[in-house]
Amino acid sequence: MREPSRIDGAPPSQATEGGGTNRNRHDRLSGRGIRPPAPGVKALPSDADPANPLNSQDYRPIPGWSLLLFVVALLAIGFGALRFVPLHEMLPVLGAFFAIALVSVGVAVLPLGWGAIPALGLRGANWKYVVFGALGTMVLSVAVSQSGLQPEGMKQVFEIVQGPGQLGISLLLLAVLAPLVEELVFRGLLYGWLAGRWGKTTGWIVSSLAFAAAHTEPAHIVLVFPLGLLFGWLRQRTDSLLPSLVAHIANNGLALVAAAYLDS
Repeated sequence: MREPSRIDGAPPSQATEGGGTNRNRHDRLSGRGIRPPAPGVKALPSDADPANPLNSQDYRPIPGWSLLLFVVALLAIGFGALRFVPLHEMLPVLGAFFAIALVSVGVAVLPLGWGAIPALGLRGANWKYVVFGALGTMVLSVAVSQSGLQPEGMKQVFEIVQGPGQLGISLLLLAVLAPLVEELVFRGLLYGWLAGRWGKTTGWIVSSLAFAAAHTEPAHIVLVFPLGLLFGWLRQRTDSLLPSLVAHIANNGLALVAAAYLDS
């Protein structure tokens, strides 16, 4: 008599002639016992690739030595480069400073290799948070401006913007380069280190405080702190630098355009 086949509806035998065991249908569907691909066999596209630096599972917090390396690079490069910048002109000084800071960020994360990309939060985000961040920042910026506080540094920048032919270079330096550098430093390096060591909430609050304190003038600190909290929340919520970067650019751009056209 022939052995019942699968077509006959009979269950498969539990043992094979070689001593192995056959998995039942549930095992095959659940994936239990599936061996990794043999040498020379290409894995399925759905397989996770731990070597891919853009894989969200490859996230690595910023190590403390990266922050130290950033400070050292900033001081070393700054002392050497600022000697060639006319210190009596505000825009060239700000442009040189932010350019030096951007290079210093690169130096700080260079030892991380491709792992620096997810560690800094350089990944996509849900477009709803990008739109919410940009619109929310504009509303918040208008609200805090009603306080009547006018930091001296902002007055000087607005006076420069109102000069002939100054809006374009001001937007490039203060509404593109400055937000990029500040987000990489405070919501990238600093937040990444704090969140990896003490958690995301600590990273959010402390990086927002540091961001505000970096503006030095008390009036400017008061105005900037609520914005820093919003930027930090966007970073914490999305695990991406994109929403806070777009919001920061929108805030600075709106302020410069308003100063150039509304206050002239």
